[in-house]
Amino acid sequence: MRLLNLVLGVLALATVAARAEDTDPQLMQKRCKFESQLTKAASLGYLLYLPKDYQPADKARKWPLMLFLHGAGERGTDLAKVSAHGPPKLAKLKQDLPFIVVSPQCPSGRRWDNDTLLALLDDVIARHSVDTNRVYLTGLSMGGYGTWSLGLSHPERFAAIAPICGGGDLILGLLPDTKKQAALKTLPIWAFHGAKDNVVPPAESERMIAAVKNAGCKDVQLTIYPDAGHDSWTEAYNNPKLFEWFLAHERK
Repeated sequence: MRLLNLVLGVLALATVAARAEDTDPQLMQKRCKFESQLTKAASLGYLLYLPKDYQPADKARKWPLMLFLHGAGERGTDLAKVSAHGPPKLAKLKQDLPFIVVSPQCPSGRRWDNDTLLALLDDVIARHSVDTNRVYLTGLSMGGYGTWSLGLSHPERFAAIAPICGGGDLILGLLPDTKKQAALKTLPIWAFHGAKDNVVPPAESERMIAAVKNAGCKDVQLTIYPDAGHDSWTEAYNNPKLFEWFLAHERK
């Protein structure tokens, strides 16, 4: 009996140790409850990645922030699903990213809501040492649509955006808010799409690129991967030049 208890105790300790190893202190699960002038009372779960050199007590050092919007398949209440693709996946694989990465989870049956995302962004900025001149936005598929929508509706909030295999409302580019035209013209945009995408046709990205160019955007580019289907995000996010491109831009 003593031997059995000893074995069970060892197994219990091993289980605790395994759970501790599975808990990544740099990729934390959070839930934000907020109410603002922009949105009614809401709650949104999100993954938060802090760079390894991030020190909460160091208020002098400000970090760039990346807001990542997932696709339709990751909606729900299981936050672990959010790390299936994109920057949170890279963080989960222990890649050292030079950004604070905020990866919210869209509720089941819903689409990305601009007001809710801005409220979340404001909350994260208030709680962390963020360089508000270097806030970046990216997303894939449904999150690509969300990136186009949020980025073009509020260009003054972002230093650069990278929508992947998405599309959007052409009116945001063709008839932008007159108060935000200057910010839109100086918003760098790098879009990505797979040539063989049979879910969201590449023409969706091409239409949006044409619209923002028509609005006067100068720093605009579209990369089409000739052999990629809907999953053009793996190649895009595995390209270190994308992150270098982000960091090369500031919203002054």
